[in-house]
Amino acid sequence: MTFNIDPVAFSIFGIKIYWYALIIVFGVILGTQFAKKEFVRRGFEEDFIYDILFVVLPSGIIGARLWYVIFMWDYYSQNPGQILNIRGGGLAIHGGIIFGTLALYLYSKHKEVPFLDMTDVMTPSLALAQGIGRWGNFVNQEAHGGPTDLPWGIIIDGVKVHPTFLYESLGDIIIFLILINWRKNNPDKGKISASYLIGYGILRFFVEGLRTDSLYWGPLRTAQIISLVFILLGGVLFFISNKKNLPPYFKSKKQVEKKQNIINFK
Repeated sequence: MTFNIDPVAFSIFGIKIYWYALIIVFGVILGTQFAKKEFVRRGFEEDFIYDILFVVLPSGIIGARLWYVIFMWDYYSQNPGQILNIRGGGLAIHGGIIFGTLALYLYSKHKEVPFLDMTDVMTPSLALAQGIGRWGNFVNQEAHGGPTDLPWGIIIDGVKVHPTFLYESLGDIIIFLILINWRKNNPDKGKISASYLIGYGILRFFVEGLRTDSLYWGPLRTAQIISLVFILLGGVLFFISNKKNLPPYFKSKKQVEKKQNIINFK
Protein backbone atom coordinates (compact mmCIF):
# COMPACT_ATOMS: atom_id res chain seq x y z
CA MET A 1 0.00 0.00 0.00
CA THR A 2 1.31 3.40 -1.00
CA PHE A 3 0.17 6.64 0.63
CA ASN A 4 1.26 10.13 -0.35
CA ILE A 5 -0.19 12.74 2.00
CA ASP A 6 0.99 16.33 2.15
CA PRO A 7 2.17 16.81 5.76
CA VAL A 8 1.02 20.45 5.58
CA ALA A 9 -2.70 20.75 6.27
CA PHE A 10 -2.95 24.46 5.46
CA SER A 11 -1.18 27.78 5.94
CA ILE A 12 -2.17 30.88 7.90
CA PHE A 13 -0.39 34.10 6.96
CA GLY A 14 2.45 32.07 5.53
CA ILE A 15 2.78 29.85 8.62
CA LYS A 16 2.46 26.17 7.79
CA ILE A 17 0.11 24.14 9.97
CA TYR A 18 1.02 20.45 9.90
CA TRP A 19 -1.33 17.48 10.11
CA TYR A 20 0.98 16.06 12.78
CA ALA A 21 0.22 18.95 15.13
CA LEU A 22 -3.52 18.89 14.41
CA ILE A 23 -3.72 15.14 15.06
CA ILE A 24 -1.87 15.48 18.38
CA VAL A 25 -4.12 18.36 19.44
CA PHE A 26 -7.19 16.28 18.55
CA GLY A 27 -5.85 13.39 20.65
CA VAL A 28 -5.25 15.70 23.61
CA ILE A 29 -8.72 17.24 23.34
CA LEU A 30 -10.44 13.85 23.16
CA GLY A 31 -8.37 12.43 26.00
CA THR A 32 -9.15 15.51 28.07
CA GLN A 33 -12.88 14.89 27.79
CA PHE A 34 -12.57 11.39 29.26
CA ALA A 35 -10.37 12.65 32.10
CA LYS A 36 -12.77 15.52 32.75
CA LYS A 37 -15.72 13.15 32.99
CA GLU A 38 -13.87 10.95 35.50
CA PHE A 39 -12.76 13.87 37.67
CA VAL A 40 -16.36 15.14 37.78
CA ARG A 41 -17.51 11.63 38.76
CA ARG A 42 -15.05 11.82 41.64
CA GLY A 43 -16.47 15.11 42.88
CA PHE A 44 -14.09 17.62 41.27
CA GLU A 45 -15.13 20.71 39.36
CA GLU A 46 -15.28 20.55 35.57
CA ASP A 47 -12.37 22.96 35.09
CA PHE A 48 -10.02 20.96 37.36
CA ILE A 49 -8.65 19.05 34.35
CA TYR A 50 -7.77 22.30 32.58
CA ASP A 51 -5.74 23.46 35.58
CA ILE A 52 -3.84 20.18 35.40
CA LEU A 53 -3.19 20.49 31.67
CA PHE A 54 -1.91 24.03 32.13
CA VAL A 55 0.91 22.54 34.21
CA VAL A 56 1.39 19.10 32.67
CA LEU A 57 1.29 19.84 28.93
CA PRO A 58 4.12 22.42 28.81
CA SER A 59 6.22 20.19 31.09
CA GLY A 60 5.57 17.20 28.86
CA ILE A 61 6.51 19.07 25.68
CA ILE A 62 9.72 20.38 27.25
CA GLY A 63 10.56 16.89 28.52
CA ALA A 64 9.84 15.25 25.17
CA ARG A 65 12.10 17.71 23.37
CA LEU A 66 14.85 17.59 25.98
CA TRP A 67 14.86 13.79 25.92
CA TYR A 68 15.24 13.78 22.14
CA VAL A 69 17.98 16.40 22.15
CA ILE A 70 19.99 14.57 24.83
CA PHE A 71 20.07 11.33 22.87
CA MET A 72 20.75 13.15 19.59
CA TRP A 73 23.44 15.34 21.11
CA ASP A 74 26.01 14.47 18.43
CA TYR A 75 23.84 16.41 15.99
CA TYR A 76 22.59 19.20 18.25
CA SER A 77 26.02 19.94 19.71
CA GLN A 78 27.00 20.89 16.18
CA ASN A 79 23.70 22.64 15.45
CA PRO A 80 22.64 24.38 18.70
CA GLY A 81 20.34 26.70 16.78
CA GLN A 82 18.09 23.73 16.04
CA ILE A 83 17.55 22.71 19.68
CA LEU A 84 14.38 24.79 20.03
CA ASN A 85 13.14 24.07 16.50
CA ILE A 86 10.34 21.69 17.45
CA ARG A 87 8.68 22.31 14.09
CA GLY A 88 11.61 20.46 12.56
CA GLY A 89 10.58 17.31 14.45
CA GLY A 90 12.01 15.51 17.43
CA LEU A 91 9.73 14.78 20.40
CA ALA A 92 10.33 11.60 22.43
CA ILE A 93 7.20 10.32 24.17
CA HIS A 94 9.07 8.76 27.09
CA GLY A 95 10.59 12.12 28.00
CA GLY A 96 7.15 13.69 27.80
CA ILE A 97 5.64 11.05 30.08
CA ILE A 98 8.43 11.34 32.66
CA PHE A 99 8.46 15.15 32.84
CA GLY A 100 4.67 15.36 32.66
CA THR A 101 4.40 12.89 35.54
CA LEU A 102 6.85 14.90 37.64
CA ALA A 103 4.78 18.03 37.02
CA LEU A 104 1.60 16.14 37.92
CA TYR A 105 3.21 14.94 41.16
CA LEU A 106 4.11 18.48 42.21
CA TYR A 107 0.63 19.69 41.29
CA SER A 108 -1.01 16.90 43.28
CA LYS A 109 1.02 17.94 46.33
CA HIS A 110 0.00 21.55 45.84
CA LYS A 111 -3.69 20.63 45.56
CA GLU A 112 -3.47 17.96 48.28
CA VAL A 113 -4.98 15.31 46.02
CA PRO A 114 -3.47 11.77 46.16
CA PHE A 115 -0.97 11.43 43.34
CA LEU A 116 -1.97 7.90 42.36
CA ASP A 117 -5.59 8.94 42.02
CA MET A 118 -4.48 11.68 39.64
CA THR A 119 -2.50 9.20 37.52
CA ASP A 120 -5.36 6.69 37.62
CA VAL A 121 -7.55 9.32 35.99
CA MET A 122 -4.95 10.59 33.52
CA THR A 123 -3.29 7.41 32.22
CA PRO A 124 -6.25 6.05 30.19
CA SER A 125 -6.54 9.45 28.51
CA LEU A 126 -2.79 9.43 27.90
CA ALA A 127 -3.07 6.06 26.15
CA LEU A 128 -5.89 7.40 23.96
CA ALA A 129 -3.93 10.54 23.04
CA GLN A 130 -0.89 8.42 22.19
CA GLY A 131 -2.96 6.11 20.01
CA ILE A 132 -4.40 9.03 18.04
CA GLY A 133 -1.13 10.95 17.93
CA ARG A 134 0.70 8.06 16.24
CA TRP A 135 -1.27 8.78 13.08
CA GLY A 136 0.76 11.96 12.79
CA ASN A 137 3.73 9.66 12.16
CA PHE A 138 1.72 8.03 9.38
CA VAL A 139 1.17 11.38 7.66
CA ASN A 140 4.86 12.23 7.98
CA GLN A 141 5.84 8.69 6.89
CA GLU A 142 8.11 8.28 9.90
CA ALA A 143 8.47 6.00 12.94
CA HIS A 144 8.08 2.99 10.67
CA GLY A 145 9.77 -0.39 10.78
CA GLY A 146 12.09 -2.32 8.52
CA PRO A 147 11.26 -4.19 5.30
CA THR A 148 8.45 -6.75 5.38
CA ASP A 149 6.43 -8.94 3.03
CA LEU A 150 3.33 -8.85 5.21
CA PRO A 151 0.14 -7.81 3.35
CA TRP A 152 -0.45 -4.80 5.60
CA GLY A 153 3.00 -3.35 4.99
CA ILE A 154 3.14 0.16 3.54
CA ILE A 155 5.40 1.56 0.84
CA ILE A 156 7.80 4.28 1.96
CA ASP A 157 10.58 5.44 -0.35
CA GLY A 158 9.86 2.49 -2.60
CA VAL A 159 10.26 -0.12 0.17
CA LYS A 160 7.49 -2.13 1.83
CA VAL A 161 7.93 -1.67 5.60
CA HIS A 162 6.26 -2.46 8.92
CA PRO A 163 3.69 0.24 9.85
CA THR A 164 4.92 0.32 13.44
CA PHE A 165 2.96 3.50 14.15
CA LEU A 166 -0.18 1.47 13.36
CA TYR A 167 0.89 -1.33 15.71
CA GLU A 168 1.43 1.12 18.55
CA SER A 169 -1.74 3.05 17.78
CA LEU A 170 -3.90 -0.08 17.91
CA GLY A 171 -2.14 -1.25 21.07
CA ASP A 172 -2.67 2.13 22.76
CA ILE A 173 -6.36 2.14 21.87
CA ILE A 174 -6.77 -1.37 23.29
CA ILE A 175 -5.02 -0.29 26.51
CA PHE A 176 -7.34 2.73 26.70
CA LEU A 177 -10.50 0.64 26.21
CA ILE A 178 -9.45 -1.89 28.86
CA LEU A 179 -8.56 0.76 31.43
CA ILE A 180 -11.57 3.00 30.81
CA ASN A 181 -13.99 0.10 31.26
CA TRP A 182 -12.15 -1.35 34.27
CA ARG A 183 -12.15 2.06 35.96
CA LYS A 184 -15.95 2.00 36.18
CA ASN A 185 -15.60 -0.71 38.82
CA ASN A 186 -13.41 1.53 41.02
CA PRO A 187 -10.33 -0.73 41.24
CA ASP A 188 -7.82 -0.26 44.07
CA LYS A 189 -5.83 2.97 44.07
CA GLY A 190 -2.84 2.71 41.73
CA LYS A 191 -3.92 -0.35 39.75
CA ILE A 192 -4.99 1.64 36.69
CA SER A 193 -1.63 3.44 36.61
CA ALA A 194 0.27 0.20 37.17
CA SER A 195 -1.61 -1.53 34.36
CA TYR A 196 -0.83 1.34 31.98
CA LEU A 197 2.88 1.13 32.80
CA ILE A 198 2.92 -2.64 32.24
CA GLY A 199 0.74 -2.58 29.13
CA TYR A 200 2.47 0.32 27.39
CA GLY A 201 5.88 -0.94 28.47
CA ILE A 202 5.29 -4.33 26.82
CA LEU A 203 3.74 -2.76 23.72
CA ARG A 204 6.53 -0.23 23.16
CA PHE A 205 9.30 -2.75 23.88
CA PHE A 206 8.23 -5.00 21.00
CA VAL A 207 7.25 -2.20 18.62
CA GLU A 208 10.57 -0.45 19.20
CA GLY A 209 12.38 -3.60 18.16
CA LEU A 210 10.89 -3.21 14.68
CA ARG A 211 11.60 0.51 14.24
CA THR A 212 14.49 1.90 12.21
CA ASP A 213 14.72 5.36 13.82
CA SER A 214 15.35 4.45 17.47
CA LEU A 215 17.32 6.63 19.87
CA TYR A 216 20.27 4.76 21.35
CA TRP A 217 22.12 4.75 24.64
CA GLY A 218 25.35 3.13 23.58
CA PRO A 219 24.38 -0.12 21.80
CA LEU A 220 20.93 -0.25 23.48
CA ARG A 221 17.65 1.19 22.26
CA THR A 222 16.66 3.85 24.78
CA ALA A 223 12.92 3.23 24.41
CA GLN A 224 13.33 -0.47 25.17
CA ILE A 225 15.33 0.30 28.32
CA ILE A 226 12.65 2.72 29.54
CA SER A 227 9.95 0.21 28.60
CA LEU A 228 11.55 -2.40 30.83
CA VAL A 229 11.70 0.17 33.64
CA PHE A 230 7.99 0.91 33.09
CA ILE A 231 7.15 -2.79 33.28
CA LEU A 232 9.17 -3.20 36.49
CA LEU A 233 7.65 -0.11 38.14
CA GLY A 234 4.18 -1.15 37.05
CA GLY A 235 4.64 -4.63 38.50
CA VAL A 236 5.86 -3.26 41.84
CA LEU A 237 3.05 -0.68 41.97
CA PHE A 238 0.40 -3.30 41.16
CA PHE A 239 1.74 -5.59 43.90
CA ILE A 240 1.71 -2.75 46.46
CA SER A 241 -1.75 -1.57 45.39
CA ASN A 242 -3.13 -5.08 45.62
CA LYS A 243 -1.62 -5.50 49.09
CA LYS A 244 -2.84 -2.17 50.49
CA ASN A 245 -6.25 -2.49 48.85
CA LEU A 246 -6.98 1.25 49.10
CA PRO A 247 -10.17 2.55 47.45
CA PRO A 248 -9.97 5.37 44.87
CA TYR A 249 -10.24 8.95 46.12
CA PHE A 250 -13.57 10.75 45.87
CA LYS A 251 -14.09 14.28 47.16
CA SER A 252 -16.64 14.28 49.94
CA LYS A 253 -19.78 16.36 49.70
CA LYS A 254 -18.56 18.37 52.69
CA GLN A 255 -15.39 19.38 50.82
CA VAL A 256 -17.41 20.47 47.80
CA GLU A 257 -19.98 22.34 49.91
CA LYS A 258 -17.23 24.06 51.91
CA LYS A 259 -15.56 25.32 48.73
CA GLN A 260 -18.93 26.43 47.35
CA ASN A 261 -19.62 28.43 50.52
CA ILE A 262 -16.24 30.15 50.22
CA ILE A 263 -16.98 31.06 46.61
CA ASN A 264 -20.43 32.40 47.54
CA PHE A 265 -18.95 34.44 50.40
CA LYS A 266 -16.49 36.09 48.03
